[in-house]
Amino acid sequence: MTQSILGSEAELRLRVGAFEGPLDLLLHLCRTNEIDLAALPVRAITDQYLAHLEAMEFQNLELAGAYLVMAATLIYLKSKLLVPPDDTVDEQLDEEALALKLELEERLREYARVKTQGVWLAAREAEQLLIWGRASSTLPPPDDVPLEDLSVHWLERSMKRLIEEQARQRPREVEPNPPSVLERMTEILSLLRDTWSLLFSSMAGGERRRADVVVSLLAVLELCRQGKIRTQQTELFGDIVIERQPDRIDTTPTETATTSTATIEPTNPNTITVPTASAGGV
Repeated sequence: MTQSILGSEAELRLRVGAFEGPLDLLLHLCRTNEIDLAALPVRAITDQYLAHLEAMEFQNLELAGAYLVMAATLIYLKSKLLVPPDDTVDEQLDEEALALKLELEERLREYARVKTQGVWLAAREAEQLLIWGRASSTLPPPDDVPLEDLSVHWLERSMKRLIEEQARQRPREVEPNPPSVLERMTEILSLLRDTWSLLFSSMAGGERRRADVVVSLLAVLELCRQGKIRTQQTELFGDIVIERQPDRIDTTPTETATTSTATIEPTNPNTITVPTASAGGV
């Protein structure tokens, strides 16, 4: 139980004041005084470090020990300084102290780089919190197809079967849009200029599409309503004969928007009245 508590305490991120460790405090002092990390002034930085250390209150012995180790290192370097003849001469250290000072400067520069990267990573993390990414696919992974037992002959038969299935499929026919009622009316009037009459089956018979038949019928009914043609039917469900009206053939039909009735005149005495649609039909 004691070991688990100590282990959890060791993993905590502790701060003393505004600093996370002795290197953080040392870096703060260097940046505050605009000190070059490659030329650390031992005297000035040691005095300021000890002053901050006296003002701190530690509640964790391990963290306090880290600060004290750094303070001892700085005091050791300061004690190794040779007294210069005047203040204009740079600080001088023996070989051992100089190596320790260079090591401290390198650790401080490395810590500065790590802290800069930490600030950058924190900014990236804040940006990612504002982004909602697409969730990963929930589809099951595709099953592996075993190919050990397959032979070339089986692959050949499978390919032939696919080719035969493709050959049996009829190509899709794309039907064009049918002409409008006004265009079919113009076509009928143009045909009646060269002949006296024509059969409705000539325009709607054969293998014509249902849309063409409907457009032709609406065009005939509209021309009957306008009085430009007349129609006759010899028998019930028989072919419709379309005749031109004397002195009424005009290749430009009248476009109307009303709905009325046109009279189809069969040979029997009964008269069939069929409703018609306007020229703007289908």
